[in-house]
Amino acid sequence: MKDLQIEASRLRTRCNPESLGFSTTDELEELDSFLGQSRAFSAIRLGAEISREGYNLFVLGPPGMGKRSMVMRYLQEKAKSGSPPHDWCYVNNFAAPHKPVVLRLPPGMGEKLAEDMDHLVEELRVSIPAALESDDFRTKLESIQEELGKRQEEAFSALGAKADDQGVALIRTPDGFAFAPTVDHVVMAPSDYEKLPEDERRRYETVISALQDELQKILRQLPRWAKENRSKVRELYRETTTHAVLHLIDEVRDAYSGLDDVMHFLGAVQQDVIENPRDFLKQEEKGNPLGAEHAAFERYQVNVLGNHYHGEGAPIVCEDHPTYGNLVGRVEHVAQFGALVTNFTLIKPGALHKANGGYLLLDVRKVLSHPYAWEGLKRALATGEIRIESLAQALSLVSTVSLEPAPIPIGVKVILFGDRMLYYLLREYDPEFDKLFKIAADFEDHMERSEENAFLYARLVAGLAKKEGMLPFDRDAVARIIEHAARLAGDCAKLTTRMQEIVDLLREADFLARSANAAVVGLACVEEALSARIHRGDRLERQLREEILSGTVLIDTAGSVKGQVNGLAVYSLPGHAFSLPVRITATARVGEGELVNIEREAKLSGAIHSKGVLILSAFLAARYP
Repeated sequence: MKDLQIEASRLRTRCNPESLGFSTTDELEELDSFLGQSRAFSAIRLGAEISREGYNLFVLGPPGMGKRSMVMRYLQEKAKSGSPPHDWCYVNNFAAPHKPVVLRLPPGMGEKLAEDMDHLVEELRVSIPAALESDDFRTKLESIQEELGKRQEEAFSALGAKADDQGVALIRTPDGFAFAPTVDHVVMAPSDYEKLPEDERRRYETVISALQDELQKILRQLPRWAKENRSKVRELYRETTTHAVLHLIDEVRDAYSGLDDVMHFLGAVQQDVIENPRDFLKQEEKGNPLGAEHAAFERYQVNVLGNHYHGEGAPIVCEDHPTYGNLVGRVEHVAQFGALVTNFTLIKPGALHKANGGYLLLDVRKVLSHPYAWEGLKRALATGEIRIESLAQALSLVSTVSLEPAPIPIGVKVILFGDRMLYYLLREYDPEFDKLFKIAADFEDHMERSEENAFLYARLVAGLAKKEGMLPFDRDAVARIIEHAARLAGDCAKLTTRMQEIVDLLREADFLARSANAAVVGLACVEEALSARIHRGDRLERQLREEILSGTVLIDTAGSVKGQVNGLAVYSLPGHAFSLPVRITATARVGEGELVNIEREAKLSGAIHSKGVLILSAFLAARYP
């Protein structure tokens, strides 16, 4: 057999530092494009710019390639030309408090509306009590109360006069009213009444019975008179409150003219304030407990969602903990007197609210690992709206009354990051996936190695060094980094695009250079960093080599043996790969030497038995050729 030899120079393709054309990376401009990722870049641009339904992005590729930083860099430039997102607010639904109303406002006006409503409440807390405690209001209120008393007194006085004319007195008792016969306007004693003739007693009974009927008519009218009185009091409160609050609410209306939703909300606020003026009286006058004052005015507040973004252009949100609640929002509860209560002010936004009108970046593995987060995300994208719903309520785990906030229309571009296996599994087993994520940006693992690409790689290294605040790298160090990039690619004609490993190498070399008080990072620092990385991960390799040298593992390096050769096995561990010699043996014999396994032929043999028979067959063939 002819020996096949490979020259040592062919095992490593060196990068000539002179061909790079610079002294240090400070002389190079940062790379403003995606190196070696033209196909992925075109997919990202299409997915980010097309505004059709379902054109969300799935960025796939192994970790450590800088996918997220590349996408973020592109989106940050594109988002500058986007429109700032609208403000979304939840306000009280006075007709159905468990169904809060949502308001859509121009950017920045949500917080202003919340501040204006707080200021309005403070003004109402001053103006309404002042109006209800004025002399004019008290005079009118006393007049209404006196009118009721006068009306009642006149009715009873007329009845009493009529009774007196018929010799009967109307008597007020602690239990009500009663009639009694009189003599010369003096109530007759029971003993005197018994002495009266039968006809006289019957006359008194007839008169008193008729008077009782008239008294009952008056008593039946008293609730109606009281109701009319209360209506007059309420109308007085309404009239007085209207004069006190109308100009204050009109000032707020003027600031939001043209926004119909806000106008409708302010109208509902005005009606509620007019209907409940006593809520604005001092708490000590009402006898309310501490804390009731805040709850009374909470219904006039504005809960602003999505006000976390104060920059220009479209928002870019990265959610690192994509639970169901963190994605679609949640309704929180507070403990009050041993019970959990909630209201519209406890509605908290999710990542979809914050990114509405912009871009939301998610790690698909994290989304899939949280219960119902994937389903919640898909439902929001499929329906085009964010509906906040408690998981416990949706799964019927609790029966307590909760809120049903109005849904918010969604206009967000979702970008998922994950490996290729997850992408193809989702495409295969989730029928909705293709409808919602139509664009796949597949990142290349490596790129062609040429002089032009080597120089672009040097510019990429320069940009990474400047971004990380590192010392400049000289051209010898950059040339060695390019050679290491080819080694990571596993092909001397390729360069790796897994930039995380390159960045880690740059950081470690920069640390060594700073430790040596060097002005630039040279070749020695890069070589030392590479050697240190090998030393940190070669424990197992050293142990296996020691076993070969000590004879524990037999590897013959001289002579020849029939049916035996030496091979080279490559072991790949996280962060370190190495090779070791191994012995490869075979047995040879004349003829077929077939050994019949009766159990196997009868299909009664198991895997362990069949393996044992095959080993025995090989042994017999080698021992008895």
